[in-house]
Amino acid sequence: MKGFLQIVPNLTFGDDVCRLFHGRGGLYVGDEHLCLDWYKPVLLLTSFKMLESDQLNELVAAIVSLWQQQRPTETLNLVYQYRHGGQTLSELLHGEVPEQHIVTENGARFLVHLLRGQNHGLFLDMANGRAWVKQHTKHKKVLNLFAYTCGFSVVALQGGADEVVNMDMSKGALSIGKQNHVLNDLPAGARYLGHDIFKSWGKLTKLGPYDLIVADPPSNQRGSFVATKDYERLLKRLPDLLAPQGEVLLCLNAPELGCDFLMQQVVNTAPQLTYVERIVNPSVFGDIDEQKSLKVLRYRLN
Repeated sequence: MKGFLQIVPNLTFGDDVCRLFHGRGGLYVGDEHLCLDWYKPVLLLTSFKMLESDQLNELVAAIVSLWQQQRPTETLNLVYQYRHGGQTLSELLHGEVPEQHIVTENGARFLVHLLRGQNHGLFLDMANGRAWVKQHTKHKKVLNLFAYTCGFSVVALQGGADEVVNMDMSKGALSIGKQNHVLNDLPAGARYLGHDIFKSWGKLTKLGPYDLIVADPPSNQRGSFVATKDYERLLKRLPDLLAPQGEVLLCLNAPELGCDFLMQQVVNTAPQLTYVERIVNPSVFGDIDEQKSLKVLRYRLN
């Protein structure tokens, strides 16, 4: 925990949601299991391996010390989450979590939930992807596949998109997505389709074509999407949904699969798409092997 304990005293808390410490990138030897996130006004400490009580106490003491130095008049709100495989244990260690917990990022507001499940409503490593979409969607029609809580839809409409079609199998996630649009005063312009993407090509085709498609699937979720077998099925369909010169953001967050995997899939199944660039991840998500970190690849229809 040496790296964590060295970094924590230098951290600062801003207004936007963000990761503060990213052990998962392997840059801090021995701390690969630790992450610390700021979901104002709550800190979230996550460990991907079981901590002994004295280890957890040492980490919490460092966080408490930092908080008292920076915000001595405010109550510390701290959640601890242990994650391993399918097991998740969430515990409120200090303070409280707002009943309606709303965070901000780059001028957008999002609902999050830290005390249930592994996913909190907003994937922090995708911040630069959302920023890119916000900057490049003016007067465009956007298709947001595997939309989750519709973060891309919110920022696309903020960036001036004409329309966004959101599709996800989880109607619960889309319901939160609708609330996110209301939070950002975006009452119109978004559609929400709670369907299996692979059974909905006709519907998507009818609503298209699209100037931008964002595909951000889970990397290995049985019954929904497994990258090694399903990305090819997805890519075969995308070119037909695009308008002339339309673009695609292909996302992949599987440490065992690098850019080469995704790029070869495109060559094999969607040669009409030309590689443009990889969207750089936020610096705090630095990794000893960038091929293991989040991949967001931008392609354009020939």
